[in-house]
Amino acid sequence: MTRGGVDENVKIVTMALKSKPFPAELTASRRFFIWAQIVIVFVLLELALWAPTTHLRNRWAAIAATALIVLVAADVLIDPSPRSSFARLGLGFPKASGAGVVLGLGGAALVLMVIPVRWIGGQIPANPAWFPNLPSVWGYTFWALMQEFILQSFFFNRFEELYGSEPAVWIASALFAAVHLPSPVLTTATLIGALFFCEMFRRYRSLYPIALVHAMLGLAIGLTVPDSLLHHMRVGIGYLRY
Repeated sequence: MTRGGVDENVKIVTMALKSKPFPAELTASRRFFIWAQIVIVFVLLELALWAPTTHLRNRWAAIAATALIVLVAADVLIDPSPRSSFARLGLGFPKASGAGVVLGLGGAALVLMVIPVRWIGGQIPANPAWFPNLPSVWGYTFWALMQEFILQSFFFNRFEELYGSEPAVWIASALFAAVHLPSPVLTTATLIGALFFCEMFRRYRSLYPIALVHAMLGLAIGLTVPDSLLHHMRVGIGYLRY
């Protein structure tokens, strides 16, 4: 085999390893540290969703956001290559081909959500008294990006390190759906959606087109599902107190 052939084979193997189809050998301390991060942030998010008063929920939400940012920043700082950390978090701009796939599939899903409602004579918008309006659309789009950062840049990346990329798609998706309990509509929708979002992140590693599709599909739910089922798209204790 020529020297050039050897170099090319080494490059291919290196690229395959970077995609993490299987978990790397982790030390016991590293595995414990990853699980500790996952548990801490998940518990803080649940406290933010289930605390009995708005004041406490806001306080826990601020603590959860701070903890998440600190833990993500710590991983970036200890990485010997900041550029690779930036890409792994999904903060780089996507390639046109990847973005096209994500947006195309998301657009098709949007049509499949809206058209059946029109066929059966459903009202669109289903909740004109509170949705949609421009501030809520922009606000939800930003919130979709934040949710994808939490789901992908934090949870997916950690499950990927523990178990490999394909199992991480299922585990992170299940966790994301659990956060939307007890809403039956949002729990079901987010499980299906998160499987798609995580798979697209695994393949293309960019948050922006995924967040845009997340916002599109979330807004479509608000447009097509009556508030008697959505409860203003609330989860946690807010859903029960609607």
